[in-house]
Amino acid sequence: MECSKKASTSREISLDRARQLKSRIQDYIDVKDSIPKGMALKYVLKQERLKQKMLSLFNATENDWDDWQWQLKNRIADVDTLTRIITLTDSEIEAVKSVGKEFRWAISPYYLSLVDEDNKYCPIKLLSIPTATELAPSDGSVDPMAEEFTNPAGSITRRYPDRLIINVTNECAMYCRHCQRRRNIGGSDNHVSRAKLQESVDYIRANPEIRDVLITGGDAFALPDSTLDWLLGELHSIESVDYIRLGTRTLVTMPQRVSDNLINILKKYAPIYINTHFNHPIEITKESKEACDKLANIGVPIGNQAVLLNGINNDKFVMRLMNHEMLKIRVRPYYIFHAKKVIGTTHFNTSVDDGIEIMEYLRGYTSGMAIPTYIVNATGGKGKTPILPTYLISRGKDHIKIRTWEGEVMNYPNYPTVPIEELI
Repeated sequence: MECSKKASTSREISLDRARQLKSRIQDYIDVKDSIPKGMALKYVLKQERLKQKMLSLFNATENDWDDWQWQLKNRIADVDTLTRIITLTDSEIEAVKSVGKEFRWAISPYYLSLVDEDNKYCPIKLLSIPTATELAPSDGSVDPMAEEFTNPAGSITRRYPDRLIINVTNECAMYCRHCQRRRNIGGSDNHVSRAKLQESVDYIRANPEIRDVLITGGDAFALPDSTLDWLLGELHSIESVDYIRLGTRTLVTMPQRVSDNLINILKKYAPIYINTHFNHPIEITKESKEACDKLANIGVPIGNQAVLLNGINNDKFVMRLMNHEMLKIRVRPYYIFHAKKVIGTTHFNTSVDDGIEIMEYLRGYTSGMAIPTYIVNATGGKGKTPILPTYLISRGKDHIKIRTWEGEVMNYPNYPTVPIEELI
């Protein structure tokens, strides 16, 4: 009788706790279906309509559409073509023309097909089509990361003791309006010369403390297959290099790039990791899922490096939904970067408080796999600095005071570590 009564009490306590937890997630449940998602039927149908419009305009076939080289060759980069595909107001057209004189822009047909013409503040539109705010006076700089002073050889950027970047091209499938390296975009697409890449490889070979190499640009996947194959082979042959990373947004902006030939190249050089760049759930589509599946199926882990962007994802519900949607296509949320103050992009800047609020809302409210690290890049190229809500309140001699994800404050033991030789 006593055991039955105890079990009943335990179940009542458990049910009460479950009700409390459910109430904590209700605000998200109430709004998540109103957030645009690329997989939602409404947006799939809109995408298909714009896709068919472009196929007709370019006199192209479905096979053309699925060819990444066709996508790259047919990027939309002039107002006349753009306005034949989507509707813009007179002021928007003038803004695109004005910005184009100062900053280059181009959009892959695939990414343009994701625009929701019914939404003035469509994230795809804001991320890809120039607006007048790019020309507004700001306190941004050309190179806030001071990359000019971190180039010891070739096309390398070295900011940390055991890893570095090789910048291989200035070309991208789309020139994002928030790009931190827009100073490199210039007026034409240029891959780094084979000689300069060789100089970069030679530097890595001569400095065996380098164990992690990130190939980026521009976009690493903008390189021709032959160049990428050669460079991966050179790096893979260096015994001190543990693994290679590739930075690419083509999984988002031109997923057709993940071709069978590319997959065959990547399979030769394991371990390889990919960093990509989803910024909103509407970017996660059937096509991007197929690209990510191909990579995951050959054992290539994919991490996402989102940028916290005003009007795009500086919202705790949007960021949470995006992280959930990414995990469904086997992309791990890795970083949320605080946007840098780059000339022409500062309208995307948010407060650090926005990022802390998002991190506060994620911890405990969703699984750890769905929680990236929020990063502020210290000015002058001083490196990544993680920013977290305050969970450690104080430290004493024998205990610390902590705050849980629900806001409960408690003491936790903090006894000195006893040397192992005193215990055995």
